[in-house]
Amino acid sequence: MSEEILINVTPQETRIAIVENGVLQEVHVERTSSRGIVGNIYKGKIVRILPGMQAAFVEIGLERTAFLHAADVYVAEVEKNGHYEPPPINEVLHEGQEVVVQVAKDPLGTKGARLTMHITLPARHLVYLPSSSHIGVSQKIEDDETRERLREIVKTAVEDEESGGFILRTMAENASEEELKVDIRYLRKTWKQINAAIGNAPSASRVHEDLPLAMRAMRDIVSSETEKVRIDSRETYQKAKEFVVDFIPELEARIEYYPGERPIFDLYSVEDEIQKALEQKVPLKSGGYLIIDQTEAMTTVDVNTGAFVGHKNLEETLLKTNLEAAQAIARQLRLRNLGGIIILDFIDMTDEEHKRMVMRALEKAIGRDRSKIHLTEMSQLGLVELTRKRTRESLEHVLCEPCAVCEGRGMLKTARTVCYEIFREILREARQFGGDQYLVLGAQSVIDMLLDEEAEGLEKLQEFIGKPINLQVEPLYHPEQYDVVLV
Repeated sequence: MSEEILINVTPQETRIAIVENGVLQEVHVERTSSRGIVGNIYKGKIVRILPGMQAAFVEIGLERTAFLHAADVYVAEVEKNGHYEPPPINEVLHEGQEVVVQVAKDPLGTKGARLTMHITLPARHLVYLPSSSHIGVSQKIEDDETRERLREIVKTAVEDEESGGFILRTMAENASEEELKVDIRYLRKTWKQINAAIGNAPSASRVHEDLPLAMRAMRDIVSSETEKVRIDSRETYQKAKEFVVDFIPELEARIEYYPGERPIFDLYSVEDEIQKALEQKVPLKSGGYLIIDQTEAMTTVDVNTGAFVGHKNLEETLLKTNLEAAQAIARQLRLRNLGGIIILDFIDMTDEEHKRMVMRALEKAIGRDRSKIHLTEMSQLGLVELTRKRTRESLEHVLCEPCAVCEGRGMLKTARTVCYEIFREILREARQFGGDQYLVLGAQSVIDMLLDEEAEGLEKLQEFIGKPINLQVEPLYHPEQYDVVLV
């Protein structure tokens, strides 16, 4: 697997493209005017407690109050019926109380930020848990000997030291003892600085900000599989170089400054791929295609055979399309950064072994995804449900906004529908206000239909109300917009 990371920096935004074997797999965008706040730590103030929802709203200085669920409140847990359960939120928190919280999810759509009181500080190989003594290992490190070796290194390093737990990240699999100790010292120093800032900070203010996107990429994305990191900003290149020298010296030689006249995102046709990732239809090489629909509640992916007719029999054709779709779906989840509940509608297959083959292909394809994914078995209707952890907005929500004309419906009324609305509006006006004549202002397509296919209906309406109706094209009106004016 050949992986390359391209970093495009302008004063307005930073964009990162992750390319595997020459194919774009992920895009990360961070705009200067609206930087993500996941990982930021705030000194917040409880403004409202909702016992029925076991949640609290917290003022942290943003446009909308943030949301803190009881499960994310740090308390000494109590035992109940053999299980450890947190006490009711209104017994732990009260309105006006100051709390130290970390943003777990950016504000998404109409929802405020999701908060947690379980603070975590990530470094290259470790995640620091200031309020815990637990030492854990990433589930993606599967070798038992490696897991035990890493756990023992960290246990030895933290003995007789300050409190706090650690989770060993996937990146730590081949880390040396010294590299882990460097991370431990860095994380504890950072936490001391945050603690000092908390003491002096006013209520509803930020006390710690996570690294900017380019540096987060160095910390979280660049791995031993990364062959090159190309950066088109000299200033960001220098900062990345310094960061890598301090924390990942073995990767220093792989970071390059890209001075080329050709824009960096034109390499591997990244700009074209981003445009395609905003489209609803995703073509497959065989001739089939996917239809991806994002809604507030969930995302649906529909698989279609399209022009693909196969060479053997129907069941083989369906299997080949579904197998290809499984690969394409895994890529689209990463590329579009789709999160939450996702429903995959594969083409119905009768052969149980074929269904298992498609599920195995899907599981293998999503194995490289950095986000946590929970996958269910294929239902009798050929549906697969999965959840993908969402912390930031999808690519579509970052780059686009709902259409001002259709208001996000994705559909417009036909010209004929608008014509009939105009007829009803004229009747309403005639009954209420009278008037000598009427002027209809509308879009070109609507006026054309009134003069052509609906001319007879317009004439009958004029006879019925006994008043002339004049028409006028308004070039700036959108297809659903019209006005009926009494003259």
